[in-house]
Parts: sequence; C-alpha cells; structure tokens
Amino acid sequence: MNTIVFSDEITLWWDLDTFENADNYRLYLNGEQCGETTKTHYTFSNLQAKRAYHVCVEAYKGEELLQREELCIHTPMAKKRIDVTKAPYFAKGDGKTLNTQAIQKALDDCTANDVVYFPKGTYLTGALNVHSDTEIYVDENAILKGSADEKDYLPKIKSRFEGTELLCYRSLFNLGELDHENYGYNCRNVAIRGKGAVLGGGKPLAVSMQDAERERLKDYLAQNQEYVKTCETVDTIPGRVRGRLVHMCNCENILLSGLTLGFAPSWNIHFIYSKNIVTYGCTIRSEQWQTADGSIQMEPVWNGDGWDPDSSEDCTVFDTLFDTYDDGIAIKSGKNPEGNLINRPTKNVRIFDCRGKHGVAVGSELSGGVENVFVWDCEYLHSQKSINLKTTAKRGGYIKNVAVKNCRLLGISMVTSVGFNNDGEGAGVLTEISDLHFENIRLKGSPVTVGEVKVPSRTVFIEGFDGNENYIKNVTFKNVVAERLQQGDTHRVVIKNAESVNTEILFE
Repeated sequence: MNTIVFSDEITLWWDLDTFENADNYRLYLNGEQCGETTKTHYTFSNLQAKRAYHVCVEAYKGEELLQREELCIHTPMAKKRIDVTKAPYFAKGDGKTLNTQAIQKALDDCTANDVVYFPKGTYLTGALNVHSDTEIYVDENAILKGSADEKDYLPKIKSRFEGTELLCYRSLFNLGELDHENYGYNCRNVAIRGKGAVLGGGKPLAVSMQDAERERLKDYLAQNQEYVKTCETVDTIPGRVRGRLVHMCNCENILLSGLTLGFAPSWNIHFIYSKNIVTYGCTIRSEQWQTADGSIQMEPVWNGDGWDPDSSEDCTVFDTLFDTYDDGIAIKSGKNPEGNLINRPTKNVRIFDCRGKHGVAVGSELSGGVENVFVWDCEYLHSQKSINLKTTAKRGGYIKNVAVKNCRLLGISMVTSVGFNNDGEGAGVLTEISDLHFENIRLKGSPVTVGEVKVPSRTVFIEGFDGNENYIKNVTFKNVVAERLQQGDTHRVVIKNAESVNTEILFE
C-alpha cells in the first residue's frame, strides 16, 4: 500500500495484485465507510492538519470480502503560504506582465515548511528553477503560463533529448542538474499540485526555439544535407534543443498532482536519471485546445509527448487524462551510441487508470533497456498503437517483463521498423524483447480505407527483424477479445519473426 499525505488529504494507491482477484474496494476513515471504488487508488479529502487518521481498505470479489488492510496515518502541519501576489513579490496575474523574477524569488525563499501559492489569475513567466523541499500550489482558476520568447529560457542547460545529451533551452520548471556518472540525486522532495494549470509557450515558443537553433547551425546543416534527409523532418535537428514543461534531472521523490499541464515547446513531463516520480489526477495536453465558444487557444505541438520516463526507476502515473499530439507516455533509456555507453535502464514503471488519444510507447530510444512495465485499468481507443514497442536495428538494449491487464485498447504493436532518427553508431546487437503479457484486454481496432472500401486495421502487429526468429519471444495473450468489424478479417493479427507467442485471441 502506497500513501501520499498532505495536511488536508491522503491518497492511497496499490498494485493490481496487492489484493488478488479483487474487483471492488470499500474505504473507511476512522471506522466509518466513506467511499467505494473499482480503481486501485482513492483520495480522502478535507482532512485536518496534525491529526491521526485510521484508514482501512477492504477488497471484495463481488460481495465476498477477500482481504482487509488497515493503516494509521498522521497528517502533517499546514505549511506557511507564500502568496506570489503579496509583498515582497508582487507578481501580477494579468496575463501580460512577465513575472519571472518575482516568482523565482518566491521559489528561492521557499523552505520545507512553506508552500508557494498562486491565487486566481494568469501569471506569465519564463524559466524557473525549483530546489529541493519545495511545494507549489496552483489554485483553481490560476494559470502559470510560459512566455513564447526563447530568450526567456536562456542560458541553456544540460539535458537529454531523443536519447542524446546536449545543451537545451531551459524548461518552464527546472529541477535538478544532469549527471549520468553519479547515481545520486541532487533535487529531492518537490510537490507541484493544485486545481489550476501550468501551460508552456506552446507552438510559438517551439518555432522560436527551432528557428534560433537553425540559424546557429546553418553552416552545419548546409554541410550535412544527406544526414538531414534521414531525419524525421527538417525540424528534427534544430528541434532537439527545445525545452520541456517540467524538466527533472537526477531527481528523487517528485510529485505532480491535480493540475492541467501542457503545451510545452516539446515533451511535457520529462525526467532523466531520476527515481520515484509520481503523477496523478492530472490532465496533460498538447493537442489543439478550444474554448467552449470554439475559439482556438493553443495549437498542437509537434513532439508533444505527455509523460516520459528516461533512464529512471520507480515511476508511477495514474488517474490522468492524456490529450496529446504525440505519445501520451513514452518510456526511454537513451539512443545509440551514447545510450549503450551510459547503459542506464528505465525500470519499475506503473501506469493505471489512465486514458487518452495516444497510449503507451516503449522506445524507440531504449539502448539502456526497459524492464518491469505494468499497465492496468487504462483506456486508449484513439490510436491504433495503443501499446507500442518500437526499436531499430541499431538501438541494442532490451525490453522485458511488460504486463498489460484490464484495458480497452485500439491495438497492440511490437515493431522493429522505426525508420527515422536512426543516426549514430549501432550497438552491434539487436534489441531483445521478451516476456510480454496481455490479460483481460478488449481490442477495438478501427477501420481504414483501402481504395473505396473500409476494412479493419491490424489489431495485433508483431514483427521482429528479418531472419532473426528469436528476436521477440514469450508473448502471451489471456482472455483477449478483439471486436470483429467484418467477416474474414483474420489479417488483423500479424506475427512475423517471433518465437513462443500465444495467439489465442478471440474475435467477436
């Protein structure tokens, strides 16, 4: 049983197998039932500070009580509020005034007994640094909004983008300093939470950063035109220096909760060489955002990933909606050749009760390896590659022990054919992919147009490297149902160059 405790609320979450065979739970606070859920998490709200609470979780199968777990949890004292609009900060929530210096001073002044507070308003800012033992609370109807001027995110800092360490523009929130040689952590115990929003500078900022970098690299790009042609787009190389929304390096014990987050100039939540990063109760956006009257407030952001663990461990995201223009979740561990040399895996990733347009991707930057990824109670019905394992012939590394349970998906894909950004000296060995398990899954599939006829698209697509039949192995499907869209659509399950694959998939 895992606990997240503040002075006014307690959140519990637990693994799917904590209570074996359970399908619903009843929650008690000080002996009184206060809720029930079919999810593997629950939040007790409106609590009092500095008080002991007796919490109980009862696990049921139908009406049969299977197991009970009890905890005594003490809420801490309420923290002193540092209101950014008050003296000596005087930040203005008018959406026009650039408040970077005022907000940074409030963050610098924050101690472990304080919380930096943003009341209602829109607070325009550039890059901000967050130190250890900081709490930030963005209240309802408050927006922390990143500027669209790339100069507000200078000087550049060490980062890692698409598997390569380089100097990048700073992000809106910057936590920790990048150091792959030291397994220690230089930023700890930070909470960024609330009911408001933290939004980046979006597409205008992305374009501004790319254009500035393109100008800086104009001679290099002119001299390497053949290499540029192998990249995904002409913006790939200059786009690698774009900042993120929340950028964490060598961090430990970082929490993001309750907020709407999004519209970074590239990825939104990115953490590198970090441990115990938890995100819950959030909405993460990079897709077009319209108001109720239909007016466009934010345009889609290319590469607008939602939540990206990168050579990190013990990472958890739950109860979160992803409305992203690229992967909702992308699990990474570096790219050849640098990723093979650093050789730091991402492991122990938990994803549950999440939903969105795009699902979970592993790779293609996985030269350090990815292991122990657990996905349950999720719904991804808008992307054919709801679960997407991807690599190239150069990456090396491995993917092992991935378990997906109790999910509704459009499709599952495990491929080696990623054809872009395959630069750099190869690992010399192929990526090993093994021990992948899918249980209690409904695969919806979606029709695609062939000529003038709509036919079901691939529901399960597994393709190892040609001539290497042991590349993907030990894949099991248990109680997996694929909804039949028309008769004779057996082509929806395609398996090539794989070994020990249980393909017992039922079609409706």
